[in-house]
Amino acid sequence: MKKLTTVIVAFGCFALLMPACKQKKTDTPDESHKSELQLKVEEYAPFDLTTDLSKLSANDKELIPIFFEIGQIMDDLFWEQTFGSKKKMENLKDPWMREFAMINYGPWDRLDDDRPFVPDYKEKPATCRYYPQDLTLEEYNAYRDENKASHYTVLVRDENGALKTVWYHDHYKSKITKVCDLLDKAIDVCQNESMKKYLTERKKALLTDDYFKSDLAWMDMKDSKLDFVFGPIENYDDKLNSIKTSYEAFVLVKDEEESGKLSKFVKMLPQLQKELPCEPKYKNYVPGTSSDMNVYDVIFYGGDCNAGGKTIAINLPNDDKVQALKGSRRFQLRNAMRAKFDMIMKPIGELVIEPSEQNHINFDAFFWNVTFHEVGHGLGIKQTINGKGSVDEAMKTENSNWEEAKADIIGLHLVLNLIDKGEIDNITAEDAITTYIVGLLRSVRFGAADAHGIANMMCYNFFEEAGAFTRNGNGTYHIDYDKARKAVNDWIATILKTQAEGDFEFASQFASSHGTIPANLQKDLDRINKAGIPRDIRFNQGLDVLGL
Repeated sequence: MKKLTTVIVAFGCFALLMPACKQKKTDTPDESHKSELQLKVEEYAPFDLTTDLSKLSANDKELIPIFFEIGQIMDDLFWEQTFGSKKKMENLKDPWMREFAMINYGPWDRLDDDRPFVPDYKEKPATCRYYPQDLTLEEYNAYRDENKASHYTVLVRDENGALKTVWYHDHYKSKITKVCDLLDKAIDVCQNESMKKYLTERKKALLTDDYFKSDLAWMDMKDSKLDFVFGPIENYDDKLNSIKTSYEAFVLVKDEEESGKLSKFVKMLPQLQKELPCEPKYKNYVPGTSSDMNVYDVIFYGGDCNAGGKTIAINLPNDDKVQALKGSRRFQLRNAMRAKFDMIMKPIGELVIEPSEQNHINFDAFFWNVTFHEVGHGLGIKQTINGKGSVDEAMKTENSNWEEAKADIIGLHLVLNLIDKGEIDNITAEDAITTYIVGLLRSVRFGAADAHGIANMMCYNFFEEAGAFTRNGNGTYHIDYDKARKAVNDWIATILKTQAEGDFEFASQFASSHGTIPANLQKDLDRINKAGIPRDIRFNQGLDVLGL
């Protein structure tokens, strides 16, 4: 999700040098009176999360307040997992510091390499609250417990200081109980049978930390205009092991007209997998045929997906077993995506791309690139070819970095492939490539400290070394489209070979050498920052914003 596109692409995974956007914008008369923290808050452009609710039934509208309430508990749980008591930040006296802490879910700037901005706070613990904050990797590795590496357990110390493993449903029992009570209410209200089954299975999952059946039920929930994604899902904040999952929630309203335009691509996934530019042994995974691709407006963000940079697309479930059986569901969050393009992407492109190529920057290309980034997560390879187990296991702490890079570049390849086939006919290959490169500049402003940031930098540096783009004397970019297409294929081949062979050593060395911001790029980022272009968006959301 944040194999997002957060796509993350938002698009959602994340060693660093220079901060992506560390600056004090005090060089203009209008801003000279503003504090640095006020300027940081204002780098997040406000956006109202609304949609046309007339497409929903009365029953759907009755469920929305319940889902919002559950979503807020997911939000509270995320605070508890990644920082601790939210009240510490709510009690900050400086209003801009307080507001910035709410955006970041704590005292560390998520888009500036997690640097602390609240006095008396040091660097962000790699453990967050998933483990004791004094835990070292050596102590973790020496600890013998079969459940320590579960996505759904926390490690704590007992009264003697020894490590103990506790399941989420026990550790967060009071909040999980409240969620289950609300789910009972929603199940009783819900009239859509597939939604009712999903909510029923999700309640069982929250009480057992076994999410397999609820993920299958969600995969089957294809006939509902209202969707609700919630629970412990992504593992970006666990910087010790990249294992522990964070709570989050989305409430979504389906755009059936736009979704209909994507349905044809699902049937094409097995063939698109075969056409990936690498040796056959590196693409032996067969994608499930129950995948779907849809367009939604999002009306609620909570928890992980709302922290710092905002997710604009979803690719779930993350469970490889579910993906093998049924594929995955890929949601494009069109209203949030459009906000990012209009307020951030387009202004960046007009600043950094040479004028003769600026006509290739457009929203449709951004939409397709983000859409197929999410598809890219479901292609490639899942098991190593040399007995090292799953790609996730073999790639260790590099797994998220390389998975995001894979999705990014396979997504662009798929768009180019489908343009060549005539299946995407409203943009050109030049549109896709130009908009993709502008997207790298947009995303790297989120910092290079997380998986998405490292992935962006690996892609950027690989492209630059391949001659896909060069800088003009005035600092604008000139794109060589032929070299860019070759770089796409070569980068895919490198990534899939690394994943298939579980080559952690190469992956780590390459990320170290190519996953940071070079001096020339920092100058470009400084120029973007001085232009006052927002780094990301923040949401006005709630029942009152929706008019309910």
